[in-house]
Order: sequence, then C-alpha cells, then structure tokens
Amino acid sequence: MSARKSILITGAGGLVGPLLATRLLRDPDYSQHTIYLTDLVPPIVPSASSSISPDRLQNVVPIQGDITSPSFVSSLISSTLTDGSRLEAVFIFHGIMSAGSEANFDLSLKVNVDSVRLLLDEVRTQAPGTRVIYSSSQAVYGQPLPAIVTDDVTPTPQSTYGAHKLMMETYINDLHRKGYIEGFNVRFPTISVRPGKPTAAASSFLSGIIREPLAGKECVVPIEDRSFRSYLSSPSTIAENLVRVLEMDSDKLPEHRRSVNFPGISVSVQELLDALEKYGGKDKVGLVKEKRDEGLEKVLRSWPTDFDTSRAVGELGLVVDGGVDGLVGGYVESLKRME
Repeated sequence: MSARKSILITGAGGLVGPLLATRLLRDPDYSQHTIYLTDLVPPIVPSASSSISPDRLQNVVPIQGDITSPSFVSSLISSTLTDGSRLEAVFIFHGIMSAGSEANFDLSLKVNVDSVRLLLDEVRTQAPGTRVIYSSSQAVYGQPLPAIVTDDVTPTPQSTYGAHKLMMETYINDLHRKGYIEGFNVRFPTISVRPGKPTAAASSFLSGIIREPLAGKECVVPIEDRSFRSYLSSPSTIAENLVRVLEMDSDKLPEHRRSVNFPGISVSVQELLDALEKYGGKDKVGLVKEKRDEGLEKVLRSWPTDFDTSRAVGELGLVVDGGVDGLVGGYVESLKRME
C-alpha cells in the first residue's frame, strides 16, 4: 500500500490559498491527498458543495500559527508527515504585499524573506525532494523595460517587495540545483478581480475599480492616467495554472532557472472603466475617483505592462484569460452565484 500524500498551502487565510484548495478538492486525482492549510489568521476552509463532498473535507487540516516561528514551522512540516505520509508539494503564498513591504522594510524582511527561508530549510531537512511552488511576482522587474517582457529580460526590482521576492527566487533556484527540493518560482500577474476587501498592495485598486462600485462603494485610483496599463489575471486562471505547475514535468525548466512568468492580459484603466460601465452602468463609473499618490504611482510605473506568453502557454501548457470582458464578466457571474 502506497503512503498517503499531503499538500501544504501557506497564506491560506487569503485569496489564492483557498481557491487552490477548492480546485484540488474538486479534482478526483487528489481525492486521496490530505490538504494542510496554514496562516497567521484562521485558514479559510472550502465549504461542501455540489462539486465537493463533505467526506472530502475530512481530509482538510487547518493549522493556525506564526510562520515566522521556527518551532511552529518545524511542527508544521512534521504534521504533514504524520503516519508515514509523503509531503508531495508545498505552495508558498504567505507574505506582506507590495505597498505594505515598501512602508515597512523590516516586516517584509521578516515575513517575505526570513520565514520563507525557514520554511524551505525545514522542507529540505524533513522532506527532501518535495515540490515547492513559490508565489513570486511581476514586481521582480524594474525599469527600463521593453514594451513586451520576455523570459530573457533580467529582473531588476525597484521595490522592497520585488527585491525580496527575487532573493527567494534565487535561493529556491539553488536549493533545486542542489537536489534539496524540486522548486518552481511562479511570477503572478496582478490578480483581478479579487473578491473581498481592499489589500495592502499597490495594485489593490485594479480590483477595487470593479469590485467597490459594483457594491455601491467608492474606489480611489492612485494614478491620474487612464492609459496606464497593468498585467492582470483572474483568480480562477491563477488557480488552474498552479495545478498545472504541480503536475508539470520538472525537466521543462533548466535546473538553475526555475522561474515562470504566469500568463496574463495587458489592460488599461480606461478599459476597466469601460467594462465597469458595461456590466454596472454609468452610475457605477461615477463612484471611481482619481487622486494621484506619488509613492504608489512610482511603484506601479516600475512594473511591466505586458509579457510574451508564447513559452508559458505554448511550451508549458498554461492558460490565459480571454480579455478584460472575461475578467470582469467572470467576477459579475461569481456575484450572481452568491445571491
């Protein structure tokens, strides 16, 4: 009888962790896996539904704790190995977001660097060879940049968040090269439209510009330039691509270059406003206020606005959203399902 398998997801009190957990729970290929969810706040456990049976939820284990604590991290990894289980994968989603990192360097260093290294070292010690999928960001890039960024463009971050992400990418590259883990660094586009509340990300308005007006609330856009473009992906597409990386042949990436730019779409502020008007009406557009924030604008303008997705989609088999209508229309449909 083969050993039971486990998957660990950190940052499971946020958006991506619960989305991924839901995607795995719906997939019969993972019906025998135990899924461990952890965060500093109570992890969000998916609910039973037509596609997730109550029995399946018995294999979800939420563990609340401080990921910066060595003793907690050690016990966390030990928990995933209970009764001879094999830790198949670790998804690292926890962290301080972009604006929060810029405002508090030491906190970003503690959470985005030190705790990630601590977790990685426990994995290589207790469960060597485990697949580790680390959520990095397009913020690893800085100006000057070409109009379309390819995989050959050298990352030169212009923010604390991006610098700390790149530091961990490099560490994971080396751990993989040494054979300690099986590492993948996945660089997320900005996720839009995020449900819930605004976050401490510089890019938070790129969800708020749709989410808040549709809820009858104001959204402040920190940049007075409607031609400003951002690189976006829907939450569901991010979750799907994470599963595809989980199942990806490791040899598709060189042993010392383990980073993948997740595919997205380049969208302007004006295109988002047009979509808001289409799905919500002109009165909703009136709830969007444009007020320049020089600090946030500096961070936002350092990021790429478009990527060459031919390798990610064509060679690696990842998927991409169909356009701004898909992003906004998908969010509107999700609201209808909640009614």
